[in-house]
Amino acid sequence: MWEAACAWPEGLTEAYGAARRVFGSAGVAAADEPIQAVVAFGLGTGGAACDATAALTAGQLAVPFVTCHDSLVPTFVGPDCLVVVVACGDSPETVAAARQSEARGARVIGIGNDLELARLVAGAGIPWCEVGAEGARGRAGFGPATVSLLGALSAAGLLPDWSAEVSAAAGFVARRRDAFVAEKGNAAELARRIGRTIPLVYGSSGLAAVAARWWKSCVNLNAKSPAFAAELPGLTYDELAGWGQGGDITRQTMTLVFLRHDREPSAVPALFESVRAATEEVMADVLDVWADSRHDLGRLFELALLGELVSLEMAAREGVDPGPVPAVEEAHFAQR
Repeated sequence: MWEAACAWPEGLTEAYGAARRVFGSAGVAAADEPIQAVVAFGLGTGGAACDATAALTAGQLAVPFVTCHDSLVPTFVGPDCLVVVVACGDSPETVAAARQSEARGARVIGIGNDLELARLVAGAGIPWCEVGAEGARGRAGFGPATVSLLGALSAAGLLPDWSAEVSAAAGFVARRRDAFVAEKGNAAELARRIGRTIPLVYGSSGLAAVAARWWKSCVNLNAKSPAFAAELPGLTYDELAGWGQGGDITRQTMTLVFLRHDREPSAVPALFESVRAATEEVMADVLDVWADSRHDLGRLFELALLGELVSLEMAAREGVDPGPVPAVEEAHFAQR
């Protein structure tokens, strides 16, 4: 798991280029009716890639981008919609969404390595881009799946070519990874400070919020530990009020992690300080984690990779195998 997490930055450029080639040659953009909306389906790692793409392209897409984390296909989905199904592992809900969308005449494309989904799209003639390198499976597929989705949107004529941005982000995140994993690097130090407490990860809306949810998922899956995430400004309208009681318990059990970057909306830094003032006495610790990249794609991947590595360090500290997730597998088996 450690090797897979450390390897994915090097695969970003190749994954992006592969998606551009696959979906470009499939003629995703060629149709009598222009694309009026994009609907992206995914859960787990695939869902995180959908959320990341929504955050990264919010100011660039000229059509709505809707993310769905279940099998329910919105009523408006039809021939003028591009449906992207993303599954980095077994995802029966995503397979069901692909079937429904294809039956409605939507333009469906697939990204990932779910074998059932791959068989479905092959049988239906749906364009498919595998995110299948050994370092890109499961939880380590977040970065490659995200850039593959960006490549699909570019091939569909909805985004410009992001090749330069992806290449720059890959190089930057690889350098940051080397710093994170160095002796006494950020990953080990943050895991030490979190210790056996429950991390509560806050990020501002957009890419930092996506990274916060990714931290939560990685701690849940890798360290087999509780973790929670929320975003600003939304949490200041409800969740913040919940820290008025129970400080005797929470200051022994919870650590607050702020994910920060220098492109936050102007009101957000003051909100972070308000949250700090309201919570620091009821938390075991409050940790600030800053992204160093000057570009959104680099910021997102830097924060996401650090969270993945911190969760693996947490697992190692407790002697937990980060690979198997029997609780998740049993829940999916019961679903069938």
